[in-house]
Amino acid sequence: MTKRTLGTYDHEADAAYFPIAPRIRKGQAGRQDVHEIEGVGGLVLDFDKKGRLLDVEVLGASTLLKPGTLARTKRIG
Repeated sequence: MTKRTLGTYDHEADAAYFPIAPRIRKGQAGRQDVHEIEGVGGLVLDFDKKGRLLDVEVLGASTLLKPGTLARTKRIG
């Protein structure tokens, strides 16, 4: 059984991106919440104009995520 790719990972930026919505169109995001995790990185949550979660970006991903999760991402950097 092949495990599906969960998102993307940019090694240079140490950032992982996980889409939640099937398709995100330009201008669809209505709000962005940033949650800093002191000394490690943070989470960026994008919501549409109705308050539904569109995607999650993890900054400092190599520290905040399990290696198995990163292994299931597509490397883009």
